[in-house]
Amino acid sequence: MLEALKNTAKNAVGALLTEGADKASVSVYHTVTHEFNVDGGEFSLFRTLFDKKLVMECLKDGRKGTVSQNRYDDETIASEAKSCLGSAASAMQDDCWDFAPVTENEDFVQGELKPDTERLFLRCRELLADISARYPKILLEQAIFQHKETTSARANSNGVLFSEHKGCYEIMLMFSGHEGEKASSFFVSMASTPSLDKPFIELGSFADDLKNVEKQIESESVEGKFEGTMVLMPGCVRDLIGTLLMSFASDQGLLSGTSPWKDSLGEQVADERVTISLAPLDERIVCGKRVTGEDFRAENFDIIKEGRLNAFALSLYCANKLGLERGLNDSDSMIIAPGDKSLEEIIASIDRGIIVGRFSGGAPSSNGDFSGVAKNSFLIENGRLGPALSETMIAGNMAAMLKNLRAISKEQVADGSMVLPYMAFDGITVSGK
Repeated sequence: MLEALKNTAKNAVGALLTEGADKASVSVYHTVTHEFNVDGGEFSLFRTLFDKKLVMECLKDGRKGTVSQNRYDDETIASEAKSCLGSAASAMQDDCWDFAPVTENEDFVQGELKPDTERLFLRCRELLADISARYPKILLEQAIFQHKETTSARANSNGVLFSEHKGCYEIMLMFSGHEGEKASSFFVSMASTPSLDKPFIELGSFADDLKNVEKQIESESVEGKFEGTMVLMPGCVRDLIGTLLMSFASDQGLLSGTSPWKDSLGEQVADERVTISLAPLDERIVCGKRVTGEDFRAENFDIIKEGRLNAFALSLYCANKLGLERGLNDSDSMIIAPGDKSLEEIIASIDRGIIVGRFSGGAPSSNGDFSGVAKNSFLIENGRLGPALSETMIAGNMAAMLKNLRAISKEQVADGSMVLPYMAFDGITVSGK
């Protein structure tokens, strides 16, 4: 399979050059997914899915064309090569488009390539029993348990030829808390693992998420408005900090010139305790990307190091356009360095604030202002965790938030895709009724 995909990618590059492309890049994927589904707490489905994908890109006279298909037989490749050149002919001319030069080609293998479906089923059944015994007020509305085996190859006309063969298990739970007529809002929790060695209840933040949702069956509203401290649970750190990086440090904000950090490379943009990395090669990241979408070998790098803006997460195109360095990978495998205080110590230091598990709000403004609804949240008063909250709004500024850091927890949650702590920020406006 692997050698066949590599030959397919090379042949597709050749087809693009034959049609007149100046440069060409092709990626080919084959994925096999074995999946158990649970609905309403009961097993409902077992299936095996097969997926193919072909992506062809070409450059012609500074214009870029792209096509994709779910087949990659010879006839499809020949037809799509013509379509790709046609796509380029109608595109805007821009000499900043390019593909990676050849360095050292490599084949990457990661994870458990073939599923143990019998053991997977036993782990699934074990998780259902654990949830029922430990969290009796939880209704598991849906669960999806998968093993994904992905084989892929990338080739370009500069001589690049990479392949990846990886297999991992992925778990998605959607659940809510119920007691009589009362119910919490739903919550989604996910994790991935390279093997079936651990019970699923021990993965990611499943245990904490289930416990917190049970507590949210009974909730209260905050009276009035106050400025206090916001503690983000790791899942919410992923969402808010990920949005911040997309707006301030990646193509979107930098190409438009709206990023507050556009002229801040090397400068302090956060508290010195903050180090944020994109690190798909970290051992805690399950089957992390080894090759970028522009044919480079992926490398770990720090976006913020000890509070200073160390690098931007730019594509090759935007780096060329702006005269800056490209990001060394294009993954979302975010790792934030831990702090020196436990979550318990952080909460004990807060007079009044809120701990947030999920945030529902629109994109921040160009200067970083944000506002939205705090979901799956709890009040903090006088150093103690208070009641679950409903109808609570939070607002602040993302750029200021990183400088107004109160603390980062020692604890980190590693869910297979990211490694994140709890983070506490001062100066956040909390509004209730």
